[in-house]
Amino acid sequence: MFIPHTSKDVAEMLKTIGVEHLSDLFTDIPETLRFPNIDLPDGISELEAMETLQEISKSNESLKDLYCFLGAGAYNHYSPAVVDSFLRNGDFYSAYTPYQPEISQGTLQAIFEYQSLIANLTGMESSNASHYDGATAMAEAALLAHYQYRGKRKKFLISKTIHPHFIEVLQTYLDGFENIELCFVDPSPESIAPHVDQDTAMVFVQYPDFLGQIFRYDALAEAIHQAGAMFCVAANPMSLAILRAPGDFGADVVVGEGQPLGIPLSYGGPYLGFFATQKKYIRKIAGRLVGETVDQKGNKGYVLTLTAREQHIRREKATSNICTNQGLLALGATIYLSAVGKQGLIDVANLCYHKAHYAASQIDQVPGYRVIQNQPFFNEFVVECPTSPTEINHHLLEHGVLGGLDISAFYPERHNPMLIALTEMNDKSQIDFLVEILQEAHHD
Repeated sequence: MFIPHTSKDVAEMLKTIGVEHLSDLFTDIPETLRFPNIDLPDGISELEAMETLQEISKSNESLKDLYCFLGAGAYNHYSPAVVDSFLRNGDFYSAYTPYQPEISQGTLQAIFEYQSLIANLTGMESSNASHYDGATAMAEAALLAHYQYRGKRKKFLISKTIHPHFIEVLQTYLDGFENIELCFVDPSPESIAPHVDQDTAMVFVQYPDFLGQIFRYDALAEAIHQAGAMFCVAANPMSLAILRAPGDFGADVVVGEGQPLGIPLSYGGPYLGFFATQKKYIRKIAGRLVGETVDQKGNKGYVLTLTAREQHIRREKATSNICTNQGLLALGATIYLSAVGKQGLIDVANLCYHKAHYAASQIDQVPGYRVIQNQPFFNEFVVECPTSPTEINHHLLEHGVLGGLDISAFYPERHNPMLIALTEMNDKSQIDFLVEILQEAHHD
């Protein structure tokens, strides 16, 4: 077995993180649970093991058992059976982008169709073959802007209502760069615009934002471009079926989490990060692009194109180390979009919108609760609760309801805020039941 680290390498790494021995890394694990003195039960047969695991699994509750009003970036949408059927096809299991087009035409065509669908949905001219999730896609947009200006523009403006996890990943990506300034600003276009200047590399907003709010960004996009900066919009792809495409109001880069497009919740992943941009930036984006061409006989074919060689053989010159993509999940999104079609996607988005607005109107009438939403919203909204949202969620769970997200840790200045999401999976009876239990929770 090849071990790349010499004893000297290991010693230097341990010194850097402040420990003397490798064993010091495991001090948080009780000694009785450490190898080799691990107290394991006697071996059992496969049949007995399966029965034991199935019994343990009964303690879990799934969305088949609960009414779900939890969103915040991962949503309980319906996925047609055909999506799972394709995802279970062994021919597509590898997430790695193929290097030999002559034996990978099916995978390459699927990625090409995915790119075309994402470009159409976002109103952009091109899309790559996807990233690991929405957060890494946004971070790659920041790297694109940094290298576009060759590091001469140092300021990145970030809306305070972008998903907190996206912000954390963005901060991690940019931490090693010198003199980069991350400026957090209020989400309204009127609040962001005065901060845009000649030192601004990129402005980041979310659409709809983490709190569900929808802003008009036309004037802001114009101000950003007048200053010579770039504009990145993180979008919910489901909302784009009924909202204006970011490309139509001046976005330079559109990123986001593709999970709503037929990807199961799966305990938080794996998910899908989409990344779309204008054609003029196509040679600077990270990841892979699949192009359509013809062979010597004039037959249509698909190949990897415009791939940065530095990602393979001269990695010290690379602007990104993203080489793989979530190919299997991109396939799932492609099949989902193809199966529901344009009108189907509009229908799903409309259901999400109208159910969320019905729920908001009903909750706002419950004594002690107040919907805090000064802007238009899509399928999520913030509710000010009479007591801790965590306590309310415990009460809801006792009645088979998975409540909204307690966002007080992210926005401590808000009073008992709960972020509630609805999808096409929530029918009127579920919403009415939620309202009833919320009222009951207030009186307990």
